[in-house]
Amino acid sequence: MMINLKQYGRLVRDYAQTQNMSLSALHAGVDRKTARKYLQAQQTPQELKKRHTWRTRADPLGGLWPLAEPMLAAAPELEAKALFEFLCQQPGVEVAPRHLRTFQRRVRQWRARHGPEPEVFFAQQHTPGLALELDWTHARELAVSVGGAPLDHLLCHCVLPYSNWEWATRCQSESFLSLVSGLQAALQRLGKIPRYLGTDQSSAATHEIKDGPRGFNADYLDLCQHYDLAPVTINRACPHEHGDVESQNGHLKRRLKQHLLLRGSRDFESEHAYDQFLAQVMEGANQSRQERLREELALMRPLPGTRLADYHEVEARVSRQSTIRVRHVTYSVPARLIGQSVRVQVYESVLQVYLGRERVLELARQRGDRGAVIDFRHLIGPLLRKPGAFRNYQHREQLYPTVAYRSAHDRLVKDHGERLGVIEYLHVLQLAADYTVERVAEALAPWLGKPGKWHAREVRGAVAPVVVRVPEMAALAPELAGYDQLLSSRNEAVEEVAHVG
Repeated sequence: MMINLKQYGRLVRDYAQTQNMSLSALHAGVDRKTARKYLQAQQTPQELKKRHTWRTRADPLGGLWPLAEPMLAAAPELEAKALFEFLCQQPGVEVAPRHLRTFQRRVRQWRARHGPEPEVFFAQQHTPGLALELDWTHARELAVSVGGAPLDHLLCHCVLPYSNWEWATRCQSESFLSLVSGLQAALQRLGKIPRYLGTDQSSAATHEIKDGPRGFNADYLDLCQHYDLAPVTINRACPHEHGDVESQNGHLKRRLKQHLLLRGSRDFESEHAYDQFLAQVMEGANQSRQERLREELALMRPLPGTRLADYHEVEARVSRQSTIRVRHVTYSVPARLIGQSVRVQVYESVLQVYLGRERVLELARQRGDRGAVIDFRHLIGPLLRKPGAFRNYQHREQLYPTVAYRSAHDRLVKDHGERLGVIEYLHVLQLAADYTVERVAEALAPWLGKPGKWHAREVRGAVAPVVVRVPEMAALAPELAGYDQLLSSRNEAVEEVAHVG
């Protein structure tokens, strides 16, 4: 019978005091014969235990492991499951799929004895109020949508390593403008400034220098100077050096997933509603960090009185095509601005267009640095005057707001011919500009499914039916007293004529 170390220690101590085998065995809770065996051997249970070196059944991996071991030695990064499936397909190898777990354990043991050493991560001691770490993380896995359309976005995430206080803002890319916006939002929430700002080797903060390490961008240095922050960065391809914010990226997204499940829907009515949801989740997460956060705030410096502009300003001239070009991307604008020089404030997600000091337009900014953004509402008037320009228009594909509109165009051209069909479609677009794209698309659906010709005016009748109002006439109620007076006055006139005669 095997006993544990606690029983063995009690047995040895009691026997040394009493020299009574039976009493010592009783106190230790073991059989007298077992007690005699251990006392005579003067060895612990582990020392007496025989090493198990024999097999109780045939090795199920006997024909597989001799092939697997040299392959693991040549390529240690091979995954056990992939290697198992590959070897099972080799001729002469007989192994059942149920032995996959056994093979995975064997590979794990081999790696522990013969595999390469994994990287060691050293826990760091953080000083309160010293640093703020900033990083971007993709949020596609949250599967958030706005009005039914998927919202592809990133989160600009700021973390204080000592207290784990965090703040994140929605952005479109790892750009300098998103860095400015995210950093200033976090600092405004804190109300204080740490000594250091840490980032990875993002191009928003650093740039390549020939024959040397990456240097900081001039705009980024100006940002740090404004807030009196000392910029620090990590080595390239070493995200573990930025471990606090990297770890918090995963924690934040897991928390957001849980709150989305509790909310019961991942769809939001607007981007502003989603931003409010983000703020609410982070405020809740920061509640448990207040004690350590107070330690940090006590050691931080106050914010400066002014914020930096989180936009770039460029000048643009509206071309004869009723477009402007900003950062290599073409944007349509209302035709009344043709020939004007406008000032464009380029934010991270929008463009604000100014004519003089007056803001005349706001446009959604295109992701990337190529392409065109054409809004049919800006061009529908000129196109109705020049319908022949539609067929070969360079950006014609962007004049189909949804698939339903493309189907409507094809159907109208098929039924009415090229010129008349285009004119009918342009009138449908005018309807979408007057009302909404969704409302007109809903009205188009039954017409697309019906045989026979139809016209834009019939769609207009479904979108905005003409209500004919019949004027209400007041009921005629004759006044009999007035009628009697008229008769009496007539009789008097007749009498006067007769008297004169």
